[in-house]
Amino acid sequence: MMCSFLKFSILSIAVLCLFNCKTEQNKNIGIKSANLESLTTAYVEGSHNLMVQIPEDINIPEGMVWVSGATFKQGAVNSDKTAMQHEKPAIDVMVDGFFMDATEVTNTQFAEFVKATGYVTVAEKGIDWEELKKQVPVGTEKPHDSILQPGSLTFKKSKSTVPNLYDFSQWWNWTIGADWKHPNGPKSSIKGKDNYPVVQVSYEDALAYCDWANRRLPTEAEWELASRAGSYGTIYNWGDDESVLKEKANTWEGEFPVENTEADGFELRAPVKSYPPNAYGLYDMAGNVWEWTSDWYNTNYYKEIKARNTVLVNPTGAESPFTPNNQLAKERVMKGGSFLCSESYCASYRVSARMGSSMDSSLEHTGFRTVATVDMITE
Repeated sequence: MMCSFLKFSILSIAVLCLFNCKTEQNKNIGIKSANLESLTTAYVEGSHNLMVQIPEDINIPEGMVWVSGATFKQGAVNSDKTAMQHEKPAIDVMVDGFFMDATEVTNTQFAEFVKATGYVTVAEKGIDWEELKKQVPVGTEKPHDSILQPGSLTFKKSKSTVPNLYDFSQWWNWTIGADWKHPNGPKSSIKGKDNYPVVQVSYEDALAYCDWANRRLPTEAEWELASRAGSYGTIYNWGDDESVLKEKANTWEGEFPVENTEADGFELRAPVKSYPPNAYGLYDMAGNVWEWTSDWYNTNYYKEIKARNTVLVNPTGAESPFTPNNQLAKERVMKGGSFLCSESYCASYRVSARMGSSMDSSLEHTGFRTVATVDMITE
């Protein structure tokens, strides 16, 4: 949702959105759809043999943890007064157990993938205007060729109080030369930041990594189950006490987007494992960087499912995307919030918080982690 708005608002000032439509294909790796072939949504009819524990003959893959299967309510809890309409009403779901990366994919891990495959990320590619104009309003003028260069979105602080926190273009810049190796622009570097989460990766980039690693992205239901780690009915994955936020997550402390007091220890991204894990041993499930999921972003999804009055088994999300203020958008759900989330702005470090982003968007606060089912690791 935010990223689509950004595209059109910043295109209007001839700067942004050009992280879209970079059409040159990576020749050294085949990208599968989402590795969800064996995971399909079903409705409970009779009973489902829920997989809760790890089968006895299965070992936990290195760097991953087991997320126990459960039946729970996905979406906003009743006590969450900051929940947005697209997070509710909560729906009943049943999700089988699976493995999840203990941390967000790091720069080191992504670099290994790039070295092995020669993969080139979306942000590193040139921009094809003929493709881009299919996704913007008819009549949108072509930006100057100097703008249609490889790049991505970077954050900038505001010098004074921002009167309208819905105008995201006030703190996002289209920066030529920004990519996963230069997350804050061409003069930045990831040198010495091996254990930081990789960012400036699009959904397409995340899928390519998953294909190489024999993993997939989590569904939104899987992500929420993992984040809660047995803490059902609470706003945050540690409970309902927001006063301990700076001890639990990397978020924005102070007036957004003017001043970050760094009360939590960091101004921007933090190394993985900088904060305590949740009860399952998963780190940074709140704050630090947004994480891609495989679900389509559809603002009506929860309402439509709730109206069916049923329990979904291993749901894979909406059948199609829908964003009211940009019906051209085809977005995927992101979860977890980031270092830019604050109490006064979006509070997206809540478990149910969600945001839509176009699949070829990359930003300096967006990364991912992967999951694997028992079937995937025994193939």
